[in-house]
Amino acid sequence: MATTFEYKVRDRGGKLIEGQLEGDSMQLVLNKLREMGYLPIAVKPKPQRGLHREINIPGISNRIKLKELAMMSRQFATMVDSGLSIVRSLGVLSEQVENKELAKVLRAVRMDVERGGSLSEALSRHPKVFNPLYVTMVHAGEVGGNVDQVLSNLASMLERQADLQHKIRSAMTYPAVVLSIIGIIFIVMMVVIVPIFQHLFKSLGGTLPLPTRIVITVAHDIASIYLLVIVAVIALIVFAFRKWIATNNGRRHWDSFKLKPPIFGPLVHKVALARMSSTLSSLLASGVPILESLDIVSDTSGNRVVADALQEAKKGVREGQPLVEPLRKHEVITPLMLQMIDVGEQTGALEGMLSRISDFYNGEVETTVNNLTTILEPLLIVVMGIVVGAVIISLYLPMFDYIKLVKTS
Repeated sequence: MATTFEYKVRDRGGKLIEGQLEGDSMQLVLNKLREMGYLPIAVKPKPQRGLHREINIPGISNRIKLKELAMMSRQFATMVDSGLSIVRSLGVLSEQVENKELAKVLRAVRMDVERGGSLSEALSRHPKVFNPLYVTMVHAGEVGGNVDQVLSNLASMLERQADLQHKIRSAMTYPAVVLSIIGIIFIVMMVVIVPIFQHLFKSLGGTLPLPTRIVITVAHDIASIYLLVIVAVIALIVFAFRKWIATNNGRRHWDSFKLKPPIFGPLVHKVALARMSSTLSSLLASGVPILESLDIVSDTSGNRVVADALQEAKKGVREGQPLVEPLRKHEVITPLMLQMIDVGEQTGALEGMLSRISDFYNGEVETTVNNLTTILEPLLIVVMGIVVGAVIISLYLPMFDYIKLVKTS
């Protein structure tokens, strides 16, 4: 019986197209889409009631972490390399992994493979766990007969990404804690300290300086019903911002802005280049054609500016240009990266050069992250001093006027 598949493809002009197509298997649907002149990005069976339907309850469902997926891929590669069959390896993995959601997915994948489906086809049924990059690389491994090597490459790539995420989150913990403390101190001063001085000034009379009146007004607004209005406005701004960056134009402008700030801009830039070069290297090493590799990397790059550069590069490569030529037009691609890609194309070792680029920028990111706390610590201390100092000075400004009045009287 024919199955309905949902697909995402790109036409000859690079436009993303989504639709549905019926077929007896995923491979037949892929072949049909290629015959139609499309480049498949993602193909998966349409969810049906009672058939591989995944129920995810926000806040309750187990989230599969990148580190867990990397560990599973490493174990999978080791088992297959040791001579175990795909089905038996999946059975062992489903019993070993600690994450219940991942175990459930692996059991479903095993059942699909046992029914005669390919591993990549079974993995594609779970896009929330295995993205198009993962599925495409596994499919390339199946075609080339080196699934164990591809899984090992995937594990290495995921391990690098997980390690990078951990380092960035660790570096951001300190500023997040300090900023939270600053916010708590500010609210306590506004709600507790400022009203005491306000009653004192009211009993003494006189005209208060402008900074003092501003602080008292802010404290009154925070302690009154206006706090709800402020929270509502902030929530509305956040909601509107999330809607804006969900659009193509908004995401492009936001990703472009993230590359510009003095401290975090270079870090975001290096992370994007490291991720792009690592992913492209892994795809090419697994035997995925360069046009399909560029399409997948652009969709998984995490930055729309980098994705635009890769889409432009794909058009150039399709027209017969070397990969480096269309990339020269984009400032997001650094001169060092251009030189190494050029050398890689000339020597026929492009995937090796891309791997070296990834290692270089990963090292740069690690150095930046390690120094981030040192860079941010004095800035955060200055911010705390300005916030607390401004409030204290504003509260004590009227005291000087009252002291002068007492002395003159």
